[in-house]
Amino acid sequence: MKKRRISKAINIGGVTVGGGAPIAVQSMTKTDTKDVMSTISQIKELEECGCELVRVAVPDDEAARSLSAIKMGIAIPLIADIHFDYRLALAALTAGVDGLRLNPGNINQPDKISTIIRAAKERDVPIRIGVNAGSLPKKINPELTTAQQMVAVAMQQIRLLEELDFGLIKVSLKAFDVPTTIEAYRSIADKIPYPLHLGITEAGPPRSGIIRSIAGVSPLLYMGIGDTIRISLSTHPREEVITAYEILKSLDLRQYGPTLVTCPSCGRAEVDIISLVAEVEEKLKYIDKPIKVAVMGCVVNGPGEAKDADIGIACGKGKAVLFSRGEKIGVVEEGNFIGVLMKEVEDFITI
Repeated sequence: MKKRRISKAINIGGVTVGGGAPIAVQSMTKTDTKDVMSTISQIKELEECGCELVRVAVPDDEAARSLSAIKMGIAIPLIADIHFDYRLALAALTAGVDGLRLNPGNINQPDKISTIIRAAKERDVPIRIGVNAGSLPKKINPELTTAQQMVAVAMQQIRLLEELDFGLIKVSLKAFDVPTTIEAYRSIADKIPYPLHLGITEAGPPRSGIIRSIAGVSPLLYMGIGDTIRISLSTHPREEVITAYEILKSLDLRQYGPTLVTCPSCGRAEVDIISLVAEVEEKLKYIDKPIKVAVMGCVVNGPGEAKDADIGIACGKGKAVLFSRGEKIGVVEEGNFIGVLMKEVEDFITI
């Protein structure tokens, strides 16, 4: 793991992004922003699973007018996603949002950008320059690779903001294509001091989207690149947050909630480990404190992995050995596997 890239710290509604702060996890609502109560309800679900920043679409005036009520009903910073109409950015700022995302592919006129910057500067509201491979400006050098085009577009917008003496900048360069995304982020990382927001855009449904996101985001994080992430999946946004934390935990970059170590099951297993794991996973999802739990199903790796976890169970035929903090603490009958294991988990996290 390479040392984290040094970036400038910015404050988004009380959450520090960059400057060595923990990599922030964010998501975006899938509701109609005009439906204030549904949007607030979904954001509260995101808060419960650890989301630290949330973005909402602002496609029209009515959505912009809903932002102040949404802001009042949630506990995490609110970011407005703006495209095409610069006036929506001004309305969002007036509504009190904590951050803006602007797409230089459809808002790039210097006079309109200048108007937004003046309003954001008055309120100390950071702006993400969000470049997407699918919405690049038409006037771009076609001889450049897609990644090079993305970097060129970002740099052009960054220079404009710097000329306006505005430094509350965050940058993203997202594509569906993983190699393009990695190339773009690697290229810009040593060109600017600003924090980078990582993600693979339009990654897909959960199964393929998670794999594609891991393939794109993890190498960058391992290289020390990235200050905040969003995993874009075609499903409920809580799955984006859960996946983001699993990626960060896997790279030992952040610890949030349980880490579940489980046996994949094979012909050696003498218990229905797949059903057992599914039940444990369901019960663990309501825990937000870091804890490593192992559920193992045979004598090869079972005892070792269970012993290595904070709380672990190594299952055999009809019985299981229970471990806590590396010590064997008892033998459990099969009908009591879940109850006894979860009791130990609860005891561990309340100490």
